[in-house]
Amino acid sequence: MAEVRINAELRSEFGKGAARKIRRADKVPAVLYGHGIEPKHLTLPGHELLLALRTPNVLIRVAGNGVDELALPKGVQRDPLKGFLEHVDLLLVKRGEKVTVEIPVTVTGDVHSDGLLDQQLVSVSVEAEATHIPQGVEVDVEGLEVGTAVTAGDLKLPKGVTLQAEPETLVLHVIAKPTAEPVAEAEGVEAVEAPAAEAAAEESAE
Repeated sequence: MAEVRINAELRSEFGKGAARKIRRADKVPAVLYGHGIEPKHLTLPGHELLLALRTPNVLIRVAGNGVDELALPKGVQRDPLKGFLEHVDLLLVKRGEKVTVEIPVTVTGDVHSDGLLDQQLVSVSVEAEATHIPQGVEVDVEGLEVGTAVTAGDLKLPKGVTLQAEPETLVLHVIAKPTAEPVAEAEGVEAVEAPAAEAAAEESAE
């Protein structure tokens, strides 16, 4: 996984007022923690950080003001209405160490024409080297027939990546397409209901 370098500033002001001031400058308050170090309170450029976070489990090189560390985003807070970044927690990582992350599950191909794809899991928990986290795992469903299921244990993970989810966890399965009700049966329902509706109209007229 490629690294994204983002310049950081150490911050000494805290609280809601200080955070609002940072956001008005199109920046984002952040905290860098992990490996037993004292948490470092940072200010990061908002636009660069937003672009970086578009990549799942992006590896960020936080640099500047005496800071030069690799980190993974572990907590991202966004404004619920406008969607802009409010705060980010960054977990310090070292090359070679293993981390547990969620990676997206993407589907390729089309199931058999008789079935519908029902995807239960859109991401899966895995353990991987911090600097070699896969961007996701693909599942080829081309031609799968009704009744076929794929579990977490069936996923083909890259070398060096191990599954952390329960192997029997359902990722997706193929279900039968719903069948339309017979026309004759639908007409029969209408035929029964029609006299009742006419009788109700006559009573109201009286």
